[in-house]
Amino acid sequence: MGVTGTSGPVMDRDEVDRALARLGAEHEAIETSLLALQDHAGRRLLEGAELTGVTKERWAATEASISLLWTCFDAYTDALRTAREIRARRRWSSREDLVALTELLRGESVTVAGGEAARLSTRYSLAALVDRMNELYAASLDMVVAADAVWSALPARIDLLAAELQRTRTLAHSVGVRPGEHPAGDDLERITRTLTALRAQVISDPLAFWRPAEGSSAPGGGKPDTTVYDREARALEDVRREIDAVLTVRQDAEQRLIRLRDVLSRADRTLAEARTARGEVLAKIAATEVPVVSGPPTVLQEQLATAAEYRRTAQWHRLSPLLESLEQKAEDELLRARESLTAVTAPLAVRAELRGRLDAYKAKVARHGLAEDPLLVERYDAARRMLWSAPCDLRVAEQAVLRYQQAVAELLGTPRIPPQGGPAEDATPHGRDPGTHRGDSSA
Repeated sequence: MGVTGTSGPVMDRDEVDRALARLGAEHEAIETSLLALQDHAGRRLLEGAELTGVTKERWAATEASISLLWTCFDAYTDALRTAREIRARRRWSSREDLVALTELLRGESVTVAGGEAARLSTRYSLAALVDRMNELYAASLDMVVAADAVWSALPARIDLLAAELQRTRTLAHSVGVRPGEHPAGDDLERITRTLTALRAQVISDPLAFWRPAEGSSAPGGGKPDTTVYDREARALEDVRREIDAVLTVRQDAEQRLIRLRDVLSRADRTLAEARTARGEVLAKIAATEVPVVSGPPTVLQEQLATAAEYRRTAQWHRLSPLLESLEQKAEDELLRARESLTAVTAPLAVRAELRGRLDAYKAKVARHGLAEDPLLVERYDAARRMLWSAPCDLRVAEQAVLRYQQAVAELLGTPRIPPQGGPAEDATPHGRDPGTHRGDSSA
């Protein structure tokens, strides 16, 4: 072990040579990194940009760090050159040379002007100076890489979205979707303003759109924040779909209008049939509440005429929502008309069912050879007169049919027909239908 000096034991020649080799390799690596940082596209962009916000503040600090980094590197270079010169004086270094080299290579022998805040200069050992340069380099590179990543990602994407926005605006104008006249037109104006402001802010303050990766210490660890861009891209896609719908309306408007007229015409015919049927029911059925049949709503015809006018004047953006509303209302109107017809003709359906039941039991009686039975003939004739006379009292007629059924059941020895209001038992063997129902609308 050598004699102890101010920097610890004096290094021997082999230790000095190994230290100089290591420091030389570090010097080479640091120089390569500094030159790469100097030529980095992000750094050149930062130097030439008109920065604002957080990027302006951080770039000012980063420029100072880069300047200090070169100052440290120059001091490191000078110290390494001095050490090499001392070592090169003699093949076998003297004790004085080894003491000097030990102090230079291990002691705080390097002075850097402004090395720390609020200090005119700072003294470092070569190892500490390397650590300091690594810190300055990592912080500077992190800022440069982050800004470059945002500039590489967002402006190009914003420009592509702006081009798509322009195509969408042109398409929107062709179908009458304009600001102040259609919500989609207002959305396009808002998206345009937002993208213009977003691009300007990204160019001047890229770090405002940088999201560092949690737990990452590597320079440039993170990714661009595309929240605003993504939101506007989704909004533009929504507008595009709405305009596509308007374009579809332009292509299919005539066919949809024809279908609408057909549905409304069927609804009108059904209501007319219901009104006719109501008169027939009132004439043929007694003591029955028959619902009133309303006329066709004129508002739908007016809206249909408005839709035709929109098509004639190419107001597709107004025609689209009107057609959707009309199609639903027309289907509802046709359903209402059918329900009205069903409600009005219900008494006729009941009479037809009673007639069918009466004839079915008569056929059953004939199969059993009881067609001439006086009681059955009497009750059949009474029921038939009621069902085939006008106006027909359904309640009385139903009781007459039930009495005939009961008489048939008694003669055939089958279970009695339940009284009025109960479920009708099938009086045929093995539960078979007594016959087919027949209706006669002549009375």
